[in-house]
Amino acid sequence: MSDPAHPIIDASGALTAIAERFDLGGPVSGIEPLGHGNVNDTYLVRLGEPARPAAVLQRVNTKVFTSPELVMGNLVAFSNHVARRLLEPPRELAGRRWEVPRVYQARADGCPWVWEGSSFWRALGYVERAQSLERIGHSGHAREIGFGLGMFHRLISDLPVESLADTLEGFHITPGYLRQFDQVLARLGSSTDPELSDCLAFVEQRRSMVPVLEQAKAAGILHQRPIHGDPKINNVMLDLEGDHAVALVDLDTVKPGLVHYDIGDCLRSACNPLGEDAADWRAVHFDVRLCEALLGGYGSVASSFLTPADYDHIVVAIRLISFELGLRFLTDHLAGDVYFKTRYRGHNLLRARVQFQLTESIERQEAAIEAVVAAIR
Repeated sequence: MSDPAHPIIDASGALTAIAERFDLGGPVSGIEPLGHGNVNDTYLVRLGEPARPAAVLQRVNTKVFTSPELVMGNLVAFSNHVARRLLEPPRELAGRRWEVPRVYQARADGCPWVWEGSSFWRALGYVERAQSLERIGHSGHAREIGFGLGMFHRLISDLPVESLADTLEGFHITPGYLRQFDQVLARLGSSTDPELSDCLAFVEQRRSMVPVLEQAKAAGILHQRPIHGDPKINNVMLDLEGDHAVALVDLDTVKPGLVHYDIGDCLRSACNPLGEDAADWRAVHFDVRLCEALLGGYGSVASSFLTPADYDHIVVAIRLISFELGLRFLTDHLAGDVYFKTRYRGHNLLRARVQFQLTESIERQEAAIEAVVAAIR
């Protein structure tokens, strides 16, 4: 989704002029749209003759990221830290590659961004010979996605959390989303829509679980660490040749948080085979087989930084993050679809039902998921 304040500009020459303000190491020979991101405008920059993909040019959505310089500060701190760690890589990376997208600097002042009018631009390295998935094809993919998230967390586990700015305050703080829901609901009258009534009842029945992670954090049981913030499966890059995880991308949400937000969000994304927009929400289920594979990959590299308390809260995090997204979809439906992009009225209500059905499936299989977590401890 493009930033509505900044419509897509003509790539015939303006984009090239912006790309050339960065020190990319060669002449720009072509620019084309890249991916289907929901926040930033993203382009692939090709360099030289013959043209080769070399950089990702992005216009950062400053409505979402109101302090883009802080976003880039986090990204530079993360990149520099991981680069140092990779000088002596963990043994789990023996025989395989791991990449951190390079942050290019502007020619004029050496900053890792340029302003063009009211638009904020940055250029990052392109991860070659790799792809992302919208759906997991088999358990091997799930294991690699888990490995990728675990390696990501391991490489930044000793990055001081104080060195990162909180660029999205309130993100994944479920009690805050519940307060927003209550505020929107209080402005509305009673509803006769049975689907909506079902969703409202679903929320009421689960209020007690909403603060569990934040209470554990406040009590010092869980601790903030650097996190990715948005580790959906399509943000994990897999090698084209061996299907091995080689990088995590979309790093705008790197910030302080609980690793449980990442674990829960990754599993919510990976273990719902029908996806967020499933037409038949009743058919949605949480695939424990994929969960076992993904957590097996994650656990293979996570033992060096996870605490016993961290393991204790994984299952509730999986349930809570699925519920949280459903709550956000429901709140947006009640507010008139002002946040999430929709294709029709009722789209967010359907999305809420999908996530609530996924939550219920997790609840029904809690014992099996607990056994999966026990196996990786």
